[in-house]
Amino acid sequence: MPTHEVFNQVPPLIGHDVAEDPALLDGLAREGAAWAAPEVHELGVLGGTERAQEWGRLANENPPVLRTHDRYGHRVDEIEYHPSWHELMNVAVTHGLHGTPWADDRPGAHVARAAKFYVWRVDAGHGCPISMTYASVPALRQSPELAAQYEPLLAKTEYDYGLRAPLGKNALLAGMSMTEKQGGSDVRANTTRATLHPDGTYTLVGHKWFTSAPMCDLFLTLAQTDAGVTCFLVPRVLPDGTLNPLRLMRLKDKLGNKSNASSEIEYENAVAYRVGEEGRGVRTIIEMVNMTRLDCVIGAASGMRAGVTMAAHHAAHRRTFGRYLSEHALMRNVLADLSLESEAATVLMTRLAGATDRSVRGDASETAFKRLALAVSKYWVCKRWPSHAAESLECLGGNGYVEDSGMPRLFRESPLNSIWEGSGNVAALDILRAMAKEPETVEAFFTEVGLAAGADARLDDAVRRAKDALTDLGTIELRARRIAEQLALILQGSLLVRHGHPAVADAFCATRLSGDWGIAFGTLPAGLDLTPLIDRATPKIS
Repeated sequence: MPTHEVFNQVPPLIGHDVAEDPALLDGLAREGAAWAAPEVHELGVLGGTERAQEWGRLANENPPVLRTHDRYGHRVDEIEYHPSWHELMNVAVTHGLHGTPWADDRPGAHVARAAKFYVWRVDAGHGCPISMTYASVPALRQSPELAAQYEPLLAKTEYDYGLRAPLGKNALLAGMSMTEKQGGSDVRANTTRATLHPDGTYTLVGHKWFTSAPMCDLFLTLAQTDAGVTCFLVPRVLPDGTLNPLRLMRLKDKLGNKSNASSEIEYENAVAYRVGEEGRGVRTIIEMVNMTRLDCVIGAASGMRAGVTMAAHHAAHRRTFGRYLSEHALMRNVLADLSLESEAATVLMTRLAGATDRSVRGDASETAFKRLALAVSKYWVCKRWPSHAAESLECLGGNGYVEDSGMPRLFRESPLNSIWEGSGNVAALDILRAMAKEPETVEAFFTEVGLAAGADARLDDAVRRAKDALTDLGTIELRARRIAEQLALILQGSLLVRHGHPAVADAFCATRLSGDWGIAFGTLPAGLDLTPLIDRATPKIS
């Protein structure tokens, strides 16, 4: 006889369109990429299938393996991946999530790419090489001859895995390799040395402490010349088919991001080609860093949406004390608060994607806005994700703490985006640097925020406080994080007041801007309309 009947368990979250996200779709249209909606929905439908979700699970439960030598003792420095990794990569590349927007002249191409990157969330790890390939193009353009050779292959929608001479492949992936043991974010402390040869090539000797996705075909890296830190392009395979002596020493054992190989490498006279001017390497590669920072924001916003979607789905189907969880007042407060944070991140992400698209096309005002707004957003949105992931997990109770739910993997991913491309202090100091050295960025930022002036008194008051905080220069570095937070909140508030659902904008201004808000999620004050917030986060299963 069976011991018990299984009931009151939540059905699997499959069979839904991940792209059915009002904040995302509104932003897609508003930022000039409505034409991409069918492509975004196509990817969203695939992301909601059991098959795609299984790829993500298997890629993380079967992490990459380093093979330094073949059976005969030859050095091969290869990474062995589970087949699910290749399925994920194939989808991402064929849908143009990597370098494709750089070859697309349509206005909104970078917005379309951002939306697709946002909805294809079944695994975060494979997004790393996708993001780096996207970001490599503007840095590579500092050397037009190299860009002419490699950029078309970085934009091809074909996944061509394997170590072969780059110009003989159908398509390429690119990575970056910057930090060293002794320096971390302080890349000017790097010791890797570059030696120039008569044919114009260089050889590199040194190490890198954290190089993700080492199976990429090309890497942008930093090394010292007599002129200072310089940027170089390092291929994994040389034109004659031999391996470039870029040695993979070991793979990192990370908290999360398990599907993605992150390695320590050593250059043993590795052949390299200079990108940009000698001694200007940081300025050259910062173009790549800024693009990957955009993807940090997109990834964090996507992760928040995933968390609240799973929480809302669970609450809509799980009964306690005679009612569905979603019918309990306190749980509704939590879900609404999680949804509010998610929508604020998404509306900000789409605005940044639009600014990026217009900046690429030569809009100077958007370039100035993006410079400060992106640093502010990288700091704040990525900081908010871990607490959001923890609260989303808690909505599932003990079930959320079990690997089968998918919540632990989401939780382990959540701290990464705040660390990648400059942790919190680095981002906060970058904000101060932008304001001091490029005052036009401050003007552009407050011009954007000012478009919502007069629409909500709580927002207007928060903007005044933020401006006042910038007048005391004596303690400004000590207060850099607080300044970053204030700027992020007024920017999110202004966007929601102008473009968001009225209930979302009202809740945001009542809490994030007015101070009527507790530290924990689920502390929204009485009197707010929570229903639209919860409805907009609850997935519709077909």
